[in-house]
Amino acid sequence: MTPTAQKMSRTQLTAMVVGSMVGAGIFSLPRTFANATGPFGALIAWLIAGTGMYMLARVFQALAERKPELDAGVFAYAKAGFGDYPGFLSAFGYWIGSCIGNVSYWVLIKSTLGAFFPVFGDGNTVVAIVVASMGIWLFHYMILKGVQQAAFINAIVTVAKIIPILVFIVILSFGFRMDLFQGNFYGGGLEGNLFEQVRSTMLVTVFVFIGIEGASVYSRYPRERADVDTATIIGFIFVTSMMVLVTMLPYAVLQRADVADMRQPSMAAVLEAVVGHWGAVFVSIGLLISVLGAYLAWSLICAEVLFTAAKTRDMPAVFARENASKVPANALWLTNIVVQLLVISTYFSRDAFALMLNLTSAMSLIPYLFVAAYGFMISKRGESYEVSPEERRRDLIMAGIAVIFAGGLKFILLSAVLYAPGTALYIWARREQNKNVFIASDWIIFIVAVIGAIVGIYGLATGRIAL
Repeated sequence: MTPTAQKMSRTQLTAMVVGSMVGAGIFSLPRTFANATGPFGALIAWLIAGTGMYMLARVFQALAERKPELDAGVFAYAKAGFGDYPGFLSAFGYWIGSCIGNVSYWVLIKSTLGAFFPVFGDGNTVVAIVVASMGIWLFHYMILKGVQQAAFINAIVTVAKIIPILVFIVILSFGFRMDLFQGNFYGGGLEGNLFEQVRSTMLVTVFVFIGIEGASVYSRYPRERADVDTATIIGFIFVTSMMVLVTMLPYAVLQRADVADMRQPSMAAVLEAVVGHWGAVFVSIGLLISVLGAYLAWSLICAEVLFTAAKTRDMPAVFARENASKVPANALWLTNIVVQLLVISTYFSRDAFALMLNLTSAMSLIPYLFVAAYGFMISKRGESYEVSPEERRRDLIMAGIAVIFAGGLKFILLSAVLYAPGTALYIWARREQNKNVFIASDWIIFIVAVIGAIVGIYGLATGRIAL
């Protein structure tokens, strides 16, 4: 494949952002928010999450401009700012979190089919797992044919899956009832104060924003470097607008308690309640397209992150090998083996979709924290601001807000449960190169990760940390 054939246009990069963000989460928003809060709390939650993630998007944009030599942004920024082991942790966390997210897609696909074919249940029956397994390897072999071909398919799927969401928004807008919206506004009978209501929505808001860095991960592919930041901001604004509307409009057509009792995907159930059974079928078809498209996008991203980490010798060298189509085949194999094992594990889960959603969110916060902190670091010391120093203060403020948003002790402990044992890959890579595994500061981080893993496991076992 020629270098030209490998390049992605701005439209394809934007589709990667939209395709990565619009997946399982948006179709579950009505019930998820109705279980937790009313329109007032939802507005506050979206304001907090939207502001934090917008700042993170702007940090990605600024870093794409200031550090054009850094590819596969999420991992590369952590390594450049904090060293080899933190860079590995960022790459590993982002990769394993993405694998877990891919499992949630398969669970929701089968749960959607379960509304029409009971054999699929809630997405974690034996039949559901077998069908999901077939899908995993079908996508695997399609991606092995080439990144460019998969990106082209993703662009088409992204357009196709947006249509049902826009139809949902338009129909509910015409059915808007102010009396219902006002009655639901402060929770419609929910117990708990506003702070507790908003806090209970934060994991899902993190989950639906994951993918905002889709263009940055592919920063070695654009025809023009400026296309990365443009695609990131356009994708963010478009998807955020849709997510807020999908969350808020059901409060204006149905009672909050009725929405809270609906089966996932609740967007299908809401539209069915408004227009009849065809609405459920229509949204379900859109969901299947959406989730399959998102799975394709995230399979590409997973393999790309693992491949780049191996190319920079922070993962074992075996994952840096490409096939004849320039696809990181070994990285893709490991990714899909992990996804397969996680899909099998859902059989033993009481609520597989919620579990995978929460774990994905928890694992993604650490890589985002590293990116935000690196953006804060370079803006504070003025690095690479020689040409336009007036932008330094703006980027410093945005990075600082993003750092604050990305933190959270509970989620750090949950992440440590996987980060600590994942360090085995880093040890493998360092020994391949006959290098010392850790420097002094790395030992501190590793010990903290091990302690965090122990505390996290204890918290999960005793119920002090709830998923």
